Amino acid sequence: MANKFSRLRANMSQEARDKAEQKALSMLEEMPLNELRKARGLSQQMLAEVLHVQQPAIAKLEKRTDMYISTLRSHIEAMGGELEVKASFPEGTVKISNFSELGREANG
Repeated sequence: MANKFSRLRANMSQEARDKAEQKALSMLEEMPLNELRKARGLSQQMLAEVLHVQQPAIAKLEKRTDMYISTLRSHIEAMGGELEVKASFPEGTVKISNFSELGREANG
């Protein structure tokens, strides 16, 4: 018989629980598009309907490593999010504002 997660977690040391929580938070900070879609509870078909494309287009987009920012923005917005482009430097992070209205001008 399988143990319930809550029982397993209760038997973990506080240090192990803290480490597991940090790992989970770290994993949530970065993930591929397909995992993000799944985490949002969306199927490729559902996303395709929102974007008015066929499901294979979503599968293809999720495999791409290079795409237009406007394409990525549409995909993120269809999942209920907002895309921000940021540059990270040793001194800190800067939000790149050139792209904030990209796509909105064409739609507005």
